[in-house]
Amino acid sequence: MQMKLAPWALLAVAAMWGISFVWMKDILDQQDVYSFLTSRFLVAAAAMILLKPKVLKLFTKELVFKGLIVGMALGSGYIFQTLGLDRTTPAITGFITGLYVVVTPVLASLFLKERLTPAMWGYVLLAVLGLAVLSVQGWSIGLGEIFVLISAVFFAIHIILLGSWSKNFDAYALTVVQLIGCALLSAIPATINGYVAPPDLQVWGVIVFTALFATAIAFVIQTWSQARISTTKVAVILTMEVVFAAVFSVMYGMEPLTLRLAVGGTMVLIAMLAIVQPRVSSSPKN
Repeated sequence: MQMKLAPWALLAVAAMWGISFVWMKDILDQQDVYSFLTSRFLVAAAAMILLKPKVLKLFTKELVFKGLIVGMALGSGYIFQTLGLDRTTPAITGFITGLYVVVTPVLASLFLKERLTPAMWGYVLLAVLGLAVLSVQGWSIGLGEIFVLISAVFFAIHIILLGSWSKNFDAYALTVVQLIGCALLSAIPATINGYVAPPDLQVWGVIVFTALFATAIAFVIQTWSQARISTTKVAVILTMEVVFAAVFSVMYGMEPLTLRLAVGGTMVLIAMLAIVQPRVSSSPKN
């Protein structure tokens, strides 16, 4: 039952990330990205600890060490994605970030010894093509694109590390330590550049939503899910974030519904639905 629930729980995470991306665009001119990320991760970690103070008793040296490594990988992904976004377009940033759907199964096959069937590679390729249709409208390789590609590698490493370690620890405790690691890493450039506090209720509202729903709840779900399904499936399902971002963007009137959005979104959706379906086979499930 839990294995059947996990993919759909991850789909809800992708939806939360998709709508967060739309809302964040309105407030990042009021608070710089590093200050925003620091606020977001600190609020998320603090809320989780206040909600369940006993989680601190679950902290062991191994959990803290591995949790901080996972958090640093995730935080590095966000930072390099931001550096790239400053130097290239949001559409290209979205597409290249989505390439973690390719990097993840490669790393999983190398380090986790996950068996990847030709069908699964086909779904990965379909998801990548769908992301390209959604995002790419002409581009060239520059420093920004390189930074975003580095972020995709870090996001893939984050998924791989969770896939390897999430089975050994309490999902809630591991998520708290992850978020602390993200906050510490984000605080470094925020401190260097000068931390900017949230200036008004609108910014605070977005921070609270992203901290509680798109961060705390989302990463608990991802950590829990990755103990139950393969990292390749996780990567493909989470590409739906781009589709949800497009859907919510259309709903909020930020961009029109075009054939490109419809076709690209449908391709990613088909890949996601195909890869989460159970396979009838005598071999071990992925």
